Amino acid sequence: MHPQPRSVAKILLVLAVIMVVFWTLWYTQRSVVASETLPSYYDFENAFPLADGLLTLSLLASSWALWRGRPTSVLFGLLGAGGGFYLFGMDVLYDIEHGIWGKGAGGLIELAINVITIVASIFFARWLWMNRRTLDPPSNHLSTPQR
Repeated sequence: MHPQPRSVAKILLVLAVIMVVFWTLWYTQRSVVASETLPSYYDFENAFPLADGLLTLSLLASSWALWRGRPTSVLFGLLGAGGGFYLFGMDVLYDIEHGIWGKGAGGLIELAINVITIVASIFFARWLWMNRRTLDPPSNHLSTPQR
């Protein structure tokens, strides 16, 4: 299966919406997504909104660029994938060190977030890299010397 750019754009949009839903719940219905009630856990999670916001903007920018056939889809998509890898690493290490995955429904939500983050990051990094020349073809004018 080789997904088309517009299909990938839709997936990126869905992931961005999931991110917005998570943070909306975090600030309005915290008990739905929180896996812990310790102040240190809240401090840890409260450190993520800016990074997740930047990741979400990258996903939205890549989605828009893919939908419009813009070469910047590769740049924004790889930025988003890289951000996903980084956030996965931070989140998983904390979760393992604090036994978060075993803490009820919130722990299962956290595990699902971790799995979605790494699977999506691997998928998009690979898909974008494999399709980079189609999405952002080399320009002929760059190989022609300027006089």
